[in-house]
Amino acid sequence: MNGLSKGSVNWVEVDESAEGQRIDNFLAKSLKGVPRSHIYRILRSGEVRVNSGRVSATYRLKPGDRVRIPPVRIAAPTSRRGGKLRQLGETPLYEDEWLLAIDKPAGVAVHGGSGISLGAIEKLREERPNQPFLELIHRLDRETSGVLLLAKRRRALTDVHAQLRHGQVDKRYQVLVLGNWTKPRQSVRLPLRKYVLGGGERRVAVDAQGAAAMTVFKLLGHYDGYSLLEAELKTGRTHQIRVHLSHLGFPIAGDDKYGNFEINKTLEKRGLKRMFLHAVSVTLKHPATGERLRIEAPLPVELDRFLASIDVAGT
Repeated sequence: MNGLSKGSVNWVEVDESAEGQRIDNFLAKSLKGVPRSHIYRILRSGEVRVNSGRVSATYRLKPGDRVRIPPVRIAAPTSRRGGKLRQLGETPLYEDEWLLAIDKPAGVAVHGGSGISLGAIEKLREERPNQPFLELIHRLDRETSGVLLLAKRRRALTDVHAQLRHGQVDKRYQVLVLGNWTKPRQSVRLPLRKYVLGGGERRVAVDAQGAAAMTVFKLLGHYDGYSLLEAELKTGRTHQIRVHLSHLGFPIAGDDKYGNFEINKTLEKRGLKRMFLHAVSVTLKHPATGERLRIEAPLPVELDRFLASIDVAGT
């Protein structure tokens, strides 16, 4: 995957100007342009060290601390206009003769229907009239941005579908929720049942008679009244992350179906005009080579900007 590389390993000594600052915010300022999803990943992996030891994203710096900042590789920026890609497939996250991965913008449905004439799959087929086979491998909610996988061959479609059925595909999301999430890691097993509202709109609820659903949540950081989480899908039920979090009392910021509607109005005035849910990575076995393939989509600019605006704890 094409990308940009930011320098080599650097050691930085902290002075009084950065005293009390959280390490994630310090890195965000030191690595300008690097999405926070990358910053949290290098913190979790231990690539960032303070005084030669691992630290969490909430560690507060002290004068004299020596911070190891690793080289960071990020995806090349995509061309956007009005918040949407001019062409969905013009700057793919990954592409070869078997697979295509795009960074789907929020607000774009994956397929047409229900009053939507063209979804992502129809638009991509329109953009690529000479592509004989192009099918969605999985789906994302219309309001969710991030990695969307498509198959360019029937064998790729059936192979990755088999991996999905056997739990061999790793799908990670970043999500901002209302409230103070305290557990570093929590596995949530709550069955989900679909139902339809009077107007025909689909909804999902936790129900003992529903289908088994499991999500693993990891705490990435706290903000002013909010918590940033990583969600790992173990099953792929409709609206799974949204309903699990809402049921637990931690609705997603900006969620117009299962969220806090009054707070959402306030958030919109503060700049969050969409749901804060982003498919940050998909890891799978390549259908032709068998090699492990990790495809990543950086946190969108509008979400990164909103995080910075509410991060009063780091100021």
